[in-house]
Parts: sequence; structure tokens; C-alpha cells
Amino acid sequence: MMRLFARLVLAMCLAVAAGFNAQAQTKPKVTSLGPDFPKAALFVGNSFFYYNNGMPGHLTFMERAADAANKAAYRNTMVTIGGSGLDWHDMDNLLRPGGIGTYSFDEQNVVIFNKPGRQYDAVVMMDCSQCPIHPQLKDAFSSFAKKDSEIVRGHGMRPVLFMSWAYADKPEMTEGLAEAYTLAGNANDALVIPAGLAFARVRKLVPELNLYAPDKRHPSPAGTYLAACVTFAALRGRTPVGNSYNIGLDPETTQLLQKAAWDTVQDYYGR
Repeated sequence: MMRLFARLVLAMCLAVAAGFNAQAQTKPKVTSLGPDFPKAALFVGNSFFYYNNGMPGHLTFMERAADAANKAAYRNTMVTIGGSGLDWHDMDNLLRPGGIGTYSFDEQNVVIFNKPGRQYDAVVMMDCSQCPIHPQLKDAFSSFAKKDSEIVRGHGMRPVLFMSWAYADKPEMTEGLAEAYTLAGNANDALVIPAGLAFARVRKLVPELNLYAPDKRHPSPAGTYLAACVTFAALRGRTPVGNSYNIGLDPETTQLLQKAAWDTVQDYYGR
């Protein structure tokens, strides 16, 4: 593993000089949710979110580790359907007052009743893995990104789009997904979380680190952790480097993924 980490350091130095090919052609307009960064988010999507016991839950652990004094303030919930696109979810019903997120549980399993009428600060939305670039499905992606963003704002929350990653055996998906999500984010004044670009970065830097489950689509634990790190950086506006939560990964891999996530977010947002 130390050899892996040494290779990462060397690869990152080379990458600074050479740059990364996988990027969206269009630059994102929204690059921060600050200064009022969200503490509670609803994640609406599919199995890319719910693999490995749920990426949003790992994000919560990261947020609480970063702000131990206020850890009770952080809460993330996922609503997922396997294989689903945005058009499978009834966003208005999900966000109805008194519905999802009305109550939650603290670390002692005590019930907490959350903010009445507005359970979340932001809603993070992901389409199916191929939908934004599929010739028969991409129009639905654009349509529902617009429709759902308007619904989210109508409920007093902020819309966010989650850029998914390419399949392990189809890396060419990366740039198309990055462009589609960036265009949709710009059209709807929504922040885009560049998870797909982070996957491409790590695969280029350290190809032997497996980010995928055996099906070459869903994330391995390392892939889920990378997605959580990118989401933390994008939603919270701060680096995940040094965060004590590691999903059970070894220290070298943890630091590798944290740094790759932060570098991706900085590059994508043009900071």
C-alpha cells in the first residue's frame, strides 16, 4: 500500500503539469452553496446511492466527524429505486410537509422531530446511469431536472445535481455525463457534484485501485467513499482531507481518495 501511495504522489505531480482530459466542456455557473451551507439533504436517485449501506449515510458520518460540536445538526436521507431515472420519482410528494424527514434518531436512538414544513435544506438528484447521454432518455433527463428543480425551490430547498460516473469498461461515458450534468445545472441554477470526474481522476492516477463492484457499474466501498468525499467537498465547501471517518479503508487509500475528491472539486469549480 505504501508503494500505491508513493505512486499516487508521483502521479498527482505529473497530473498538475499534464492536466486531466476528462472534463465538461462547459463551465459550471454555480460553484458553492455557501455561506449558508446545507446541513440536511435528501438524496433522490437509484442504486448508485444505496450501494454499500448508502453513500448519504457515510456522508453524514464525515460531516459529524468534521464538526463534532454540532454533529446532531447533520442529517442525510436517501430515497432510491433501483435502476430509476428522475422521472420515476414523485418529487412533489416526497417533499410534502409532514412526510419524509419529519423525524429522525440520534446516536442514542432518541426520536428527534425536525423542522416543521421543511425537513431538508437541499435535495441532491441523480438520474439513471445512462439517462443523461442515452439518445432515447436524455430529453427526459433535461425535462425532469428542470421540473424537479422548480419543485424543490417551491418547497424552500435548494436543488443539486449529482454527476454519476462512467462504467468501468466504458470510460468514454465520463465526458458526456459531465457535460450533460453541467448543462442541466447551469440551466436550472443548480450546483453539480462532480463525482464522475473524481472517478476518472482516480482511475487515471492509480488504475489498480478498484472503485467498482464486480458488475463494473456500481461502486465498491472505495467508490462509495470517493463519492462521499466529493459530495462533502461540494456541499460543505471544505476539504475532506484529514477527515477521521474512513468507511474502514486503510489510511493510505483514505488520504488518496480524500485528496483526489478535493482536487476534482477545485478544478471543476475553477477555484
